[in-house]
Amino acid sequence: QARIYRFLQKSKKIDGSKETCKEEAADKKAKEEEKLRKKVNMLLKQQKVHYLRKIVEKQDNLKPWGQDGQLKVGSRLIQILMDTAYIQPPVDQMSDGAPDIRPAFSHNLKCTETLQGMRRYGVIECDPLVRKGLERTARHMVIPYMPMLVPPVKWTGFDRGAHFVLPSYVMRIHRAKQQRDAIRRVPKEQLKPIFKVLDTLGATKWRVNKRILETIDRIWANGGGLAGLVDREDTPYPEEPDTENEEDRIQWKWKLKNVKKENKEKNSQRCDVELKLAVARKMKGEEGFYYPHNVDFRGRAYPMHPHLNHLGSDICRGLLEFAEGRPLGKSGVHWLKVHLANLYGGGVDKLSYEGRVSFTEDHLEDIFDSADRPLEGQQWWLSAEDPFQCLATCINLSEALRSREPANTISHIPVHMDGSCNGLQHYAALGRDKLGAAAVNLVSGDKPADIYSGIAARVLDIMKDDAAKDPAVDKKAKNARMLIDQVDRKLVKQTVMTSVYGVTYVGAREQFLKRLKERGFDEKDVFSCASYAATTTMAAMGQLFEAARSIMSWLGDCAKIIAKTNKPVSWTSPLGLPIVQPYRHLGTRLVKTSLQVLSLQTETNEIMAKRQRTAFPPNFVHSLDGSHMMMTATACSQAGLNFAG
Repeated sequence: QARIYRFLQKSKKIDGSKETCKEEAADKKAKEEEKLRKKVNMLLKQQKVHYLRKIVEKQDNLKPWGQDGQLKVGSRLIQILMDTAYIQPPVDQMSDGAPDIRPAFSHNLKCTETLQGMRRYGVIECDPLVRKGLERTARHMVIPYMPMLVPPVKWTGFDRGAHFVLPSYVMRIHRAKQQRDAIRRVPKEQLKPIFKVLDTLGATKWRVNKRILETIDRIWANGGGLAGLVDREDTPYPEEPDTENEEDRIQWKWKLKNVKKENKEKNSQRCDVELKLAVARKMKGEEGFYYPHNVDFRGRAYPMHPHLNHLGSDICRGLLEFAEGRPLGKSGVHWLKVHLANLYGGGVDKLSYEGRVSFTEDHLEDIFDSADRPLEGQQWWLSAEDPFQCLATCINLSEALRSREPANTISHIPVHMDGSCNGLQHYAALGRDKLGAAAVNLVSGDKPADIYSGIAARVLDIMKDDAAKDPAVDKKAKNARMLIDQVDRKLVKQTVMTSVYGVTYVGAREQFLKRLKERGFDEKDVFSCASYAATTTMAAMGQLFEAARSIMSWLGDCAKIIAKTNKPVSWTSPLGLPIVQPYRHLGTRLVKTSLQVLSLQTETNEIMAKRQRTAFPPNFVHSLDGSHMMMTATACSQAGLNFAG
């Protein structure tokens, strides 16, 4: 925009000087400038920014600032902000003395301990009053890459497509030069299937479900803490013990540390909810809107808008519905009942289709009550695993069942279909593993197989054996006895799901740590129990998925051989997308600014051999998964179905 303005100003001056010239017709340069200026004005009116950018870049002889220049200017602007921005408490919180006027932001140096010793780093900290204010006003923040009110521009190149004005790239490369070069080298014909799928996903029209938004707004206005929404109030700090007992004080310090951490997480979650609701409120009056899509470096497609989209949490999925409604038809009511049972979860989603329909029909009174009085009635929908999606489906199903012709009821509900642990499905298919395929529903059966329940049962068997041993002789016995009543599918699900994506023992332990803390486990025992649960679950998975483990090991060995030549692992997805793993060792470069010396990470030419090896199996499976999703999108589009990815 600055370049366009500069060009128009410059061409105005030339145009003015032309009038004073005696031989206007002879001034060829002035004529060309005038012609170009008219073209720029015309393109500006037509909002053809891509062509505009090309023209003004040729006319503008100013060089880019470069990273160093940007850092120095940015640091100086931050410094000016800190020097000029002040804050004071509200009138009702002020004492009788002089007004407490203090800087809103401050620059402080902190220390952290690393393997190389103590390291100092600078942070910009805001006053607690500013933080509280930001939390309340998150809804007013300027959010880039909002959903579009018109269909996105069709993709035709690496940086051509999606948004009209905002910079848009077909792949999120995060400054990985080799990946960008690989995409640019590929013939456009090879990338056409990718472009076509992204256009298909971006052409799906959405709208806000106003009744769900109204319900969420009411819950949020009353303090949150319901249906998975975070509590709007911080957890109070524990009282400091009035004792010199060392053990009591250590316990208090640990509790205080955990509460501070919890409150920081709550603050982040509150801001996240505010941003989601801000987008929903802004879009609720629109007839419909669209989400432009692009892919990550593995070829998985995602909406470019980050906050409120259909791949988000339950609150996002509950708030969004298809703008184009369709009659339920003869079988639609049946599948809506199945969908409701799936959303309710709690094991109901693992019943046969007939069992799920029966569950819904047995709870019709609860469904009608939820639809009519979501917050005043029995609130049955709150016990669902996905409460807001469940409520949206309750409303639609109630409308259909109360209609004289349920088949003609218009439905806007998106039905989310999820694979049974997609990563394991791909490994079972790659290895022609019949046992693994049966566990993840790659072969037909009377009712869905549940891999998570299967692993939970194996874990329970191992723990029962360990619990029978003497705790004085075997340390496992004590942990097994504490955990034996805690083992269920929910406890092991995350670890099983991420096992094929390279989860390590440490990662699994952290997952169990979180689950056990949610269940109110004793702080003294939670770490040892989480460690034991991680070891036991990984052992149980190894027994069931030997074929998957062997394929992962083979892929890792391939990557190890490639990395020895200092080359990144690269491959082409089934749809023709070139993929280059971006893992390289990082160097540092120091830039002196008016604020402090900044240490910048820069990519070197040296490959991270270990990371290339460990990341290849999960990245390869992600690329296959992304390709299958895209092929499904294409097939649905050809069949006249709305598909959103």
